[in-house]
Amino acid sequence: MKLSIGREQLLKPLQQVAGVVERKHTMPILANVLLRVSEDEISFTGTDLEVELVATQKLSAEQLVQTGEVTIPCRKLLDICKSLPASAMIELSMDEQKLLIKSGRSRFSLATLPAQDFPSLEEDAGAFSLNISQRNLKRLIEKTGFAMAQQDVRYYLTGMLFEVTANQLRTVTTDGHRLALFDAHAEASPSEKIQVIVPRKGVQELQRLLNDEDSALHLTFGNNHLQVTLPITANKKKEDDNTVEGFVSFTSKLIDGKFPDYQRVLPRGGDKNVLLSHEDFKNALQRASILTNEKYKGVKFLLKNNDLCIQANNPEQEEAREELAVEYVGDDLEIAFNVQYLLDVLNVLEGVNTKLILSDSNASILVQETDSQDAVYVVMPMRL
Repeated sequence: MKLSIGREQLLKPLQQVAGVVERKHTMPILANVLLRVSEDEISFTGTDLEVELVATQKLSAEQLVQTGEVTIPCRKLLDICKSLPASAMIELSMDEQKLLIKSGRSRFSLATLPAQDFPSLEEDAGAFSLNISQRNLKRLIEKTGFAMAQQDVRYYLTGMLFEVTANQLRTVTTDGHRLALFDAHAEASPSEKIQVIVPRKGVQELQRLLNDEDSALHLTFGNNHLQVTLPITANKKKEDDNTVEGFVSFTSKLIDGKFPDYQRVLPRGGDKNVLLSHEDFKNALQRASILTNEKYKGVKFLLKNNDLCIQANNPEQEEAREELAVEYVGDDLEIAFNVQYLLDVLNVLEGVNTKLILSDSNASILVQETDSQDAVYVVMPMRL
């Protein structure tokens, strides 16, 4: 294997896969990336056996001297490339079991492991495919990712549910105390509803790869894997310059389990509708949270006609009280919530106003935007 390549051209695909490569692992080869050089492209593959990323970059004919493949330490190669000048040219070649890296007057040699020993996620027959814009897929993850369980014996809660119905892709997450749901348009026509659970690591890596472009992405749902292919575009010199230099193929194992019936969790028949300023509500909760119990983070709501009082206290008998003007007419209500759960919701909500739907002190609260029905958030009450 031998080639000559610019620093940026090498760095771009390497950075795309580096996030999934773990520094410390029981299998030393998993700290490496698989480098493949063919006649017209270079590719890097990284995996942690749950998520696999393959980034390819186009090569011109004069760059290639000899094809080949080898695995090399990901972090060391990345640090070397980053430390070189932006305009540097890099020569890569093999010398027995070492990868030689030359650039200007700098020389490096890295230990390698055989390419044939590098593990890959087994091929999975694609059961169903759909198209969706990068922007919509990014929003689906951003709007619901915060409610995934961190650690739970119910392992299916530590991932994100992807649900496909006619012309719609929905993401749902819950940790048992709160639930987040978001809908986005997708070009899909399944014969029946499709549900898969993508693990937390896969969700995080996919989110890192996405941007706000309107370019269409192809999602393939298999029996055991989700696969997404994303374009790598050139650094834009003009507004309409979307030159594709290569692709990133993302593959994640799916969680083998059944997601709970979230429709049963959605509150029905709430008769107390509260409309209030999103910004004022968020700021009041942030101030009240300063004096909450550090362990339980509880705040109490006292709801009256056109008035919401938010109270917080802690074991030191310190108190916070916030009064908010709201649009509400109905019976008085006293109810308590984990303030951080509400703030997590408000951090992803958009719009000037927020709508709260409640029924009684033991029932969950429904939080929505006033201008859109795409997002639904549910937070369970707590006892103070």
